[in-house]
Amino acid sequence: MSPPPPPSLTKPHPTSLSDLIFSAFSLFLFYSSTPNSNPNPKRRFFKFPIMPLTTTASNKISTTNHHHFATPQSLSDWLRPRLPSDSFAAWGTTPGTKNIHSLWLELADGETSLADSTPPVRTVEVVVVRVRDHKNRILIESHQQLSNGDVRNRSRPLSEKMKPGETVEAAVVRAVKEELGSILEKDEEFVRIVPDSYSSKVEERVSVSYPGLPACYILHTVDAFVDGLPEGEFCTQEQDEYQNLDEKERCELAVSCKKHFWKWVDSNAISS
Repeated sequence: MSPPPPPSLTKPHPTSLSDLIFSAFSLFLFYSSTPNSNPNPKRRFFKFPIMPLTTTASNKISTTNHHHFATPQSLSDWLRPRLPSDSFAAWGTTPGTKNIHSLWLELADGETSLADSTPPVRTVEVVVVRVRDHKNRILIESHQQLSNGDVRNRSRPLSEKMKPGETVEAAVVRAVKEELGSILEKDEEFVRIVPDSYSSKVEERVSVSYPGLPACYILHTVDAFVDGLPEGEFCTQEQDEYQNLDEKERCELAVSCKKHFWKWVDSNAISS
């Protein structure tokens, strides 16, 4: 369908320069405001490289309902009738598990969301950093020491829950600072992400930290080199990841990781 003809101009027979300018300006206004009748107009693309690595943490899956709980107790009251009683009772009491205060803090910080279902599904986006070295080895977290004194086995690369809207690159740098930063030089460019190493997948399983609570993990994985790490086994202390003082004060009872224990493993022995 062709666009309508332009409206008649106030000055139909321009003879001077000012008349010509007036006519041209009137036509410009008309055509710039006319909708494009072509259903498939050509688009212009800037020739900047777009890499999957710039993927940001989504606001969770569309079927997830976000709940805002004022206190850990309100979260506990909401969860209790939705989970098996024996599983819920194990939170924070079975070695290696976390408690209701820990989950509340994850929700308050936007790291976790819960679906309004029975049982609820906990959705978490995680960045996994396969730290490499020049000997073709991968850094593995062998175990953790929690704030309550429990030791939890890990046997996995460095990983960290992502914040809403956080890019993979930003999450990688933050994860390295929080989990390895206690032995690294400060104010240096010490993280180098390996080009084209990004991959992603979704895993669904029951949460180890919160027994009886199904979890959906959206995993963003990259390889990276980190300067300044020891050659052998070593231990790091968790850096404070919560900047909100109110959250710290309200979650003093939360079970958190205090120490990380690391070792290097031949990359050929690690399954992708």
